[in-house]
Amino acid sequence: MSTERPSNLIKHPGQTSIPSLENITEFSLNVTDCTQVVVPEEVFFTVAAAGILENLLILIAVVRNKNLHLPMYFFICSLAISDMLGSLYKTLENIFIILCKMGYLTRHGDFEKKLDDAMDSMFILSLLGSIFSLLAIAADRYITIFYALRYHNIMTLRRALVILAIIWAFCAGSSIAIALFSYEAATVIPFTILFPLMMFFILCLYVHMFLLARSHAKKIASLPSSTVHHRTNMKGAITLTIFLGVFLCCWAPFVLHILLARFCPHNPYCACYMSIFHVNGTLIMCNAIINPMIFAFRSPELRSTFKKMLYCSRSNCNW
Repeated sequence: MSTERPSNLIKHPGQTSIPSLENITEFSLNVTDCTQVVVPEEVFFTVAAAGILENLLILIAVVRNKNLHLPMYFFICSLAISDMLGSLYKTLENIFIILCKMGYLTRHGDFEKKLDDAMDSMFILSLLGSIFSLLAIAADRYITIFYALRYHNIMTLRRALVILAIIWAFCAGSSIAIALFSYEAATVIPFTILFPLMMFFILCLYVHMFLLARSHAKKIASLPSSTVHHRTNMKGAITLTIFLGVFLCCWAPFVLHILLARFCPHNPYCACYMSIFHVNGTLIMCNAIINPMIFAFRSPELRSTFKKMLYCSRSNCNW
């Protein structure tokens, strides 16, 4: 009996050992006149490498600057790790494809299938980690704005670490289960439903946050130094809104691709959308590049840390 799965949840160009989204995409193009848009592998690799380096810089900055040892920045580090995993996945996949083309690896061996499952699990871990990290950041901003006086009692550093441990334990277990049983509809449907459900929940939290912020601002306007504190908190909420918008723009097209490839691969309109499969994959890698830029642009403390790191690297100082 064949051990090959009917289809994998997520695959990219060059992996033909198991019928994948890429194979479904190529098959679906037979029922449409749309031309497949191809992005060179060199572009994928360059974008992925840039994403890894930028997010690694964020992690180093938070670790080295003790002023950034706060729950909010720990949640930001969690998002950076998720972005790094997505970029690392694409980098390893490119290496895997190159080795296959050179003949060092085959596309039908047991080792290659296990490696393929591991990379799939890493990709799903990146997606789930990003979603739950954004949710944690949103909850942190909500507490900061509406429970400012009790924030340090509610969101302690230890409690933040416990939250992150629970998030990553859940994401790791879910990613392994989804990668191993991706051919089961009972696995694919919850995975695809989770994305819009979590985004809808975060969006509702935002709407509630900004509606209450107006009335809340009027109540605290008379308090000493409250205006500056409130503006700082709202700036954090706006930054989080930017994160969410970028995340949706970069990830939603690929999640939609998964849904279309699973439920309507023979429809000409669905097949036409799936012709931009490579572009959707590139957008995911771009998310890992854009997020660190937002960090640097919106956070004066991070900008100052980056400058000190750059200065110390040039002058060999101990900072």
